[in-house]
Amino acid sequence: MTQNANPVWFITGCSTGFGRDLAKLVIGRGWCAVVTARDRAKVSDLAPGVEDRVLALSLDVTDADQIADSVRAATATFGRVDVLVNNAGYGYQASVEEGEEDKIRAQFDANVFGLFALTRAVLPMMRTQRSGHILNITSVAGFVGFPASGYYAATKHAVEGFSDALAAEAGPLGIRVTCIEPGPFRTDWAGRSLIQTPNAIADYAETAGARLKATAEKSGTQAGDPVRAGEAMIRVTEIENPPRHLVLGAWGYDAVTTRLRQRLADIEAWRETSLGADYPDA
Repeated sequence: MTQNANPVWFITGCSTGFGRDLAKLVIGRGWCAVVTARDRAKVSDLAPGVEDRVLALSLDVTDADQIADSVRAATATFGRVDVLVNNAGYGYQASVEEGEEDKIRAQFDANVFGLFALTRAVLPMMRTQRSGHILNITSVAGFVGFPASGYYAATKHAVEGFSDALAAEAGPLGIRVTCIEPGPFRTDWAGRSLIQTPNAIADYAETAGARLKATAEKSGTQAGDPVRAGEAMIRVTEIENPPRHLVLGAWGYDAVTTRLRQRLADIEAWRETSLGADYPDA
């Protein structure tokens, strides 16, 4: 639970989608917000009339200097950060074999290493405060590797593992960590923001190829409402014991719970083999 009655939010990726809708909700509640995008012009419209509590900044999370500058600006303006929302990132789809090295590395830079770097930059402030809440926007793909999403899923699995460790380290210091795990939502993720490497290998046509096509066809008709997602994110920052995981959307809930049950069943089925790997006298 944020301890400040007027919490300061720092949200990345506010030009569209979850970040923009969440920023509007936070600002609408009268709270302070640092709203960022790679191009400040795409978020400057969030500040007019509320400049005393909304700071719009350019931030490319793959740029170390911009990360340092943005955290300094937030500190100078508001003196603290109560909620960090690591939302900046994007989707890349390809079969594993057809993945392109430059696109894979660029996605990891944005979805993983940029998130790591910004979190490290904000942690000293939260440590000093002995309070704070970090919301990492991952995905259902943080649990399930779907065809054509191997590299995207790898970025989200990485953030999930990082968040587990961070929660264990920072929890005793009053810092909470929640991964927000959406399924399909009506954002730009599957539209103009999505990068795809077309499927050219016929052997993958019914797996990765089919999913590439389905993703494009369903863009704009997803069941998930980004505004309702933003309201859910705010809700978890207002409670004493927030969840470590928050799956959003019925499709995502079903996909994650089904996969976890399957995984547990697999592990239990091989229990004796697992236990037998220890030294007999251990």
